[in-house]
Amino acid sequence: MRKEYASMRRRPFLAPVWIAALAGVVLLALGAWLLSAASTTTVFVMRHAEKAAIPGDDPPLSPVGENRALVLAEYFGRAPKELGLDCIIVSEFKRTQDTVRPLANRLGIPVIVVPAQDSKRAARRALGEYRGGRVLIVGHSNTVPALVEELSGRKIPEMSEQEYGVVYVVAVPRFSRAAVTRFDLP
Repeated sequence: MRKEYASMRRRPFLAPVWIAALAGVVLLALGAWLLSAASTTTVFVMRHAEKAAIPGDDPPLSPVGENRALVLAEYFGRAPKELGLDCIIVSEFKRTQDTVRPLANRLGIPVIVVPAQDSKRAARRALGEYRGGRVLIVGHSNTVPALVEELSGRKIPEMSEQEYGVVYVVAVPRFSRAAVTRFDLP
């Protein structure tokens, strides 16, 4: 009987080894998660190119605007695929879609249409679906400030109807405050 009892007992000297091994596995999993979660999403926010003076709610681009769209495709289209844009988000209006069409065709990336006044949805899609990536959002003079604020929590000045070529770069890290940089395309 004593022999059977002895074989059924656990061996307590192995418990610290198993606990240490389990803790190591948990720490490795946690480290892998933190590394993947520590990514920064870069969002470029800009206004559409110059629109035509045709009356109506949804005018196309003017010839100057079409030229600006080609310049935009040239600037953003130079990067190698692994360093280029992952997605473009635009409003439902023709002028935003026409602004990015040459770029989207050049890069072969998706263009997502979001209602112009729904800056929360645009920000949520950029930061959720493309976490750690690079996204271009093309809006309007009255929506760009709201988009930048939604992405970064920082207010920027209102845009005038004559401001074209202004690009805000919003870097949104997972665990820190967002940074906003403004530059002007020619």
